[in-house]
Amino acid sequence: GNIYWTDHGFNLIEVARLNGSFRYVVISQGLDQPRSIAVHPEKGYLFWTEWGQSPCIGRAHLDGSEKVVLVSLGIAWPNGISIDYEENKLYWCDARTDKIERIDLESGGSREIVLSGSNVDMFSVAVFGAYIYWSDR
Repeated sequence: GNIYWTDHGFNLIEVARLNGSFRYVVISQGLDQPRSIAVHPEKGYLFWTEWGQSPCIGRAHLDGSEKVVLVSLGIAWPNGISIDYEENKLYWCDARTDKIERIDLESGGSREIVLSGSNVDMFSVAVFGAYIYWSDR
């Protein structure tokens, strides 16, 4: 098994074995303040959120290849990200817009607002079965 993480200071996404060996940089170009990541091992996808100058949600293969932007409009401070493996949906929360949204993780389409709050500063989101969990500050 592998573990992936973002390095905010160097704008990198890295991977290593669970014991810390075989560490290497998966994505080092074109990232601007990456925040959270989610991995779909079965489909071979890595998803991440970015704040930066152009906030977005991106997807790449687990080796960092074929990087694409799935969402770049109507997004400000995307924080947590989570995968619904049964429905093939990608969820994220935005601390600026106070929303939890979702898209189809293959096409990036079918964007929907799942929850809209007021002054909740959403920090993380998790999906399990029919339930959505989130934290705020």
